[in-house]
Amino acid sequence: MDTTHRAAVAERAACAGGVVAREQYRSTLDVETKADKNDLVTATDREAQEQVVATIREAYPDDALVCEEDALPPGVDRDTETRKSVPPSGPAWVVDPIDGTANFVRGARFWTSCVAAVVDGVPVAGATYFPALGDVYAAGGGDTTRNGTTVTVSERTDPGTFAVGLLGWWPMGKGDEHAALFRTSAETFGDVRRMGSMQGTLALVAAGTLDAAFMPARPHPWDSLVGVHLVRGAGGTVTDVDGGPWTHDSEGLVVSNGQAHEAVLAAARAGTSDGD
Repeated sequence: MDTTHRAAVAERAACAGGVVAREQYRSTLDVETKADKNDLVTATDREAQEQVVATIREAYPDDALVCEEDALPPGVDRDTETRKSVPPSGPAWVVDPIDGTANFVRGARFWTSCVAAVVDGVPVAGATYFPALGDVYAAGGGDTTRNGTTVTVSERTDPGTFAVGLLGWWPMGKGDEHAALFRTSAETFGDVRRMGSMQGTLALVAAGTLDAAFMPARPHPWDSLVGVHLVRGAGGTVTDVDGGPWTHDSEGLVVSNGQAHEAVLAAARAGTSDGD
């Protein structure tokens, strides 16, 4: 596999979709809901995804696609069995056109456009673009970069000084689980944040801006694969909630700078959640 080329296509596609979304940012939006009244999607999500897919298809017309939204450009067919899951073998592309749609709708700047290149279920390249901030995080087979400059995870060792991100989304009715997770985290770490974009939060861990991030439940592949690859490329640790190797179908996701990963694991086990 040409990892270098796939990395370039992932970055180009993420930026192409992000430009579409940025053009409609802070404008009048057509907003819909999915399974929950706070689980939002817009026409812009679908239009941005169409651009992402079209960009990928120019370079890799036959690879599988795993996309958050249902919309695809005309003429693009996709196996429904792999539409929402990562195929166990062969190359695939995992797309989230707007990760952090609630932030996007509310006019907050923290949202991303993300593309991961996956081979045999494992991410080999990916890019996370922050259209409203102008930052691009990317990784191929080597280091993780931000705007072309190598970044690494933080070097902090004391959990009491950590700034950690809570990943995932808690629908109404699951406040007790969220509260338990937050309470344990607040007692363990120096600062606890929920940013509203899982991929964006993972990029911040890769860059050392946050020291760790976690969720007890299984994330969707479009919410996690790029960020996992960025953290790994930046020298971080990525596991499931039991501390085992993480894969796209693992239960839970825990990432850190590796300096106090056991403390992060303990906090992650304090609650359960649903993915973004």
